[in-house]
Amino acid sequence: MGSLYSEHITWLHRVSPALKLALMAVLGTLLFLLHSPAIMGACALACLLLWLSLGPATRVARRLIVSVLIAALLIAVFHAFMGNYELAAISSLRLACASTLGVALTVTTHPTHILQLLETLLEPLSKLGFPSQRFALQLALMLRFIEHFFVQWKRLDDAYRLRTGKAGGFRLLAPLSIQMLQTAKRVGDALFARLGQ
Repeated sequence: MGSLYSEHITWLHRVSPALKLALMAVLGTLLFLLHSPAIMGACALACLLLWLSLGPATRVARRLIVSVLIAALLIAVFHAFMGNYELAAISSLRLACASTLGVALTVTTHPTHILQLLETLLEPLSKLGFPSQRFALQLALMLRFIEHFFVQWKRLDDAYRLRTGKAGGFRLLAPLSIQMLQTAKRVGDALFARLGQ
């Protein structure tokens, strides 16, 4: 499966996965509690500095973040068209900031470390009969499939550009869906062969 994890080591790679996940959870929650355009602007500036500080490590996710920024711009245009300029600024900046935090975590944290962290966090629930390891695996697979989706989309788009000189756009949905279903089947078969369930 494709991954957005970058092998280009940055300062954020050296921060423990637990601390990164905790900070992302806290900062992500704060983003939805803030309602001041000025403060959201300051948050956006901080996220931009974070993104720039990661340097070449963000190369694997640049197309993804550009897509997010386009979506944020469309949201801003919609709210501005409705006459709510403050909501336009807050909503678009909130989406851009939350996405930047998530991508920063993804490109600097190996998927194996995320799985180990989830297993550790859910371990106390196993004493109550909760299948913590299985649930942690499900969460990790969900995160990997989201990464894999964007990696495959980029590969298909690059291949289409080489053949036609144009962006693939919605034409890629059918082959992308087929590839994702094939990947899901392979992963399911591998899990069944390994776990027997």
